[in-house]
Amino acid sequence: MVVSRCSVRSIEFSCVYVVALCGKGMYLGLVWRFSFVLKLPGLLSILHCIFGNKVAMASCYFNPIPSSSHFISADLTQKFKIPKLVHRKKRFDGSTRSSKITAFYGLKTPPYELDALEPYMSKRTIDMHWGEYHRNFIEGLNKQLEKDDILYGCTMDELVKATYNNGNPFPEFNNAAEVWNHDFFWESMQPGGGDMPKLGLLQQIEKDFGSFMNFREKFVGAALSLFGSGWVWLVLKREDKRLEIVKTSNAICPIVWDDIPIINLDLWEHAYYLDYRNDRAKYVDVFMNHLVSWDVAAVRLTRGEAFVNLGEPKIPVA
Repeated sequence: MVVSRCSVRSIEFSCVYVVALCGKGMYLGLVWRFSFVLKLPGLLSILHCIFGNKVAMASCYFNPIPSSSHFISADLTQKFKIPKLVHRKKRFDGSTRSSKITAFYGLKTPPYELDALEPYMSKRTIDMHWGEYHRNFIEGLNKQLEKDDILYGCTMDELVKATYNNGNPFPEFNNAAEVWNHDFFWESMQPGGGDMPKLGLLQQIEKDFGSFMNFREKFVGAALSLFGSGWVWLVLKREDKRLEIVKTSNAICPIVWDDIPIINLDLWEHAYYLDYRNDRAKYVDVFMNHLVSWDVAAVRLTRGEAFVNLGEPKIPVA
């Protein structure tokens, strides 16, 4: 099987991924980047020169598809039980034929060992939260996309915004948003986290909230006052050009309002029940004191300044 994603913008093929059948094995080939326009027959000629008759199929898409770390290789399909999408292409003679494409979103691994946040967040909690709940959102999303591949090729950001549909969500929204929220959540923590932010991020928090302690009280208060399940966020508001604390219910993600998230905290009960039972206050306090990654938050704020002119203070870039 060959999985090929050819994206043309101006005069360029962006990426070509080749999987060749060699005996009973399946092997992922190299990635080429072409700086000239190459028509499909020419591409197939090159592939046949390399693999001979072992090349089974090539599929090209002539719409720009941004790269995303959510896309993973075909040899993981069995492990994650990912469905194959069927994309119907129109032939030159007017008829249609189906070409099977392995196209799916994969489960991203947290950026630390699963026991690295202990004793504040146990491996048992992460095994269940990431390994079961997060995985279920991924698999549920892929099953939904299998029914209609109109959203094929979107980054996760694009998928969340498209399926939100201006406040009238499509069925795919909840799973897509929960995948985005959880990916962001795992990266919002680090071993040895907590304490206080430093340098430019601290200055921006003090500018927008008066002091870090005021910010902390408001963030904790928002988390404890959220009714039911959802998330609390520190976001950068594009229009107001300032940091704000935002609460969202269920799967809602602030990127649908064009906010730039800086950190988030999962307030669904499964995020803390095994470690803290019903004590949400203790869970939130531990997150602020020992888990939140201000290093990652500072990088996200620096990125946000590419879109929002915050004026002084300037965020230092190493």
